Amino acid sequence: MTFEQILPALKAGKKAVRTVGWGGSEEYIFVVNDDTLHGEKINPYLMIKTKEEPALSQFMPTSCDVLADDWELVD
Repeated sequence: MTFEQILPALKAGKKAVRTVGWGGSEEYIFVVNDDTLHGEKINPYLMIKTKEEPALSQFMPTSCDVLADDWELVD
């Protein structure tokens, strides 16, 4: 699947992973909605779950990620 194809599913609460392009500790990406910081609302953003510590980081897709066609939805 392409990034454009998985984006609606991510917005709906699903998780996704690249099956070929990632070979490290990456597990999946997901969208965080309705987050706040010091009582202020934060716009939705992408997070990545990895096997590293700390396990969660903000995900900023690269041009390779956006143009890839090896995305899959995961549970």
